Amino acid sequence: MLRISPRIRRRARHRLLAGLGALGLVLASACDLPGEVLGDDEPEPVRIAVTDWPGARANAAVVAYLLEEELGVPVEKVETDPGAAWDQLGVGDTQVLLEDWGALPDRTRLHVEQREDVVDAGELGIEGHVGWYIPGEFARANPEVLDWRHLNDFADELRGEVLQADPGFATRDEAIIEELGLDLTPVAAGSEDALIDEIHQAGARGTPLLAYFWQPHWLATKVELAEVELPDYYPSIPLRKYLNAEFAEAGGEVVDFLRAFSWSERDQNTVAALIAGQGMTPGAAAERWVAENPDTVAAWLG
Repeated sequence: MLRISPRIRRRARHRLLAGLGALGLVLASACDLPGEVLGDDEPEPVRIAVTDWPGARANAAVVAYLLEEELGVPVEKVETDPGAAWDQLGVGDTQVLLEDWGALPDRTRLHVEQREDVVDAGELGIEGHVGWYIPGEFARANPEVLDWRHLNDFADELRGEVLQADPGFATRDEAIIEELGLDLTPVAAGSEDALIDEIHQAGARGTPLLAYFWQPHWLATKVELAEVELPDYYPSIPLRKYLNAEFAEAGGEVVDFLRAFSWSERDQNTVAALIAGQGMTPGAAAERWVAENPDTVAAWLG
């Protein structure tokens, strides 16, 4: 007997229901239905905003894989930056933002509270934290460097820099430096990859480096880093998910899944390391993680 996989049965059921829904629309109001919809049994793609860091790519990889392979829904990933992501989400150019760090509270208020074109979809399950970091070996040899009050004593060894990633990233480093009276200047490495390379080299050599960095990040599984004790400029925050309001209103199993999606820092770092550290494609990395975590996936899918 031919065995049909549950995934194929779900896709067949989805197409059948979509076809019946389209037929119902025709019977109810044929003149209101665009002609190009007739006979179209493929659902619209879910458009996911993907910001430029490994954790966001890991989120999108696993969500896209499960939407396509388990729910039979196509996905379009839209590369964007945090500011543009909010505007795209508001007008519906994208429908899903899986990881927001709360760095743009004015945009959050505008879209969630004032325009109400974006809705909060809950916590991602990960606590994000930004700070200044020193390679572990140098910090052990010079423990006082981890107290911001002594950073000026190491300014020359640190090249007078707080090394950042992409110049487009929103940081508070200039204000922190001015308020604390530090002999430092923010310097952009040019990209996240360039920053990672600088940190990796400094960690391997035990050389001094002061870098703006964040957790969770897969690099923490490869390089030991120690955080400088700053005043509470960069508090830890629960990372959140957001959906376009019209998309969320439609509900259904896709929205239920997106609201249920929540995982740990370890999970995210595992997938991010496969993509960014080992060069796997997002789909292959997601497929491996999904195969190794069936109970977690089952809980998301209901």
